[in-house]
Amino acid sequence: MARAGITADRLVEAAADLADEVGFESVTLSALARRFGVKDASLYSHVRSLHDLRTRVALLAGGEMIDRISTAVAGRAGKDALTAFADAYRAYALERPGRYAATQIRIDQSLVAASPAFARTAEVTYGMLRAYGLDEPDLTDAVRLLRSTFHGYCALEASGGFGAPRDVQTSWNRTIDALHVLLENWPKASTP
Repeated sequence: MARAGITADRLVEAAADLADEVGFESVTLSALARRFGVKDASLYSHVRSLHDLRTRVALLAGGEMIDRISTAVAGRAGKDALTAFADAYRAYALERPGRYAATQIRIDQSLVAASPAFARTAEVTYGMLRAYGLDEPDLTDAVRLLRSTFHGYCALEASGGFGAPRDVQTSWNRTIDALHVLLENWPKASTP
């Protein structure tokens, strides 16, 4: 029988909080059980495994992140939308480091397809990029460019990897300026 007060949603939220405190890779069922004052086995009536728990944290975090981004880009287009998107992405990554790390794990494609958060992510991201006149396959390439640029920047910033004396915010702003110019002048896809 499930312990009163513990639900799968409460476990996932607690795991997400724990990830922000100690790092996503340090989230274990034992640590989570200690938070609830129960034995590890008690959690298995709510989650199947550590992998299941981490996947649920990733889905929760992905939903939170796209909600923040959606709110930021609403009613904007072009550079204004790109800047709002990028700033919301960066803020989430820096404010919620464990949750953000969860958004980077590979998730079973059937779960991705069934997730409203992932559908919103595609809708918002592709919608912003269509304002630059991009269509497939350029949309996919541009999404990959943005994700890798934002993720790389945020990972380096979070780890203290920018040692030069130049202000990190100024460099971020210049990065967004450069991405905007690139998106406006996106190279034509070459025929394979």
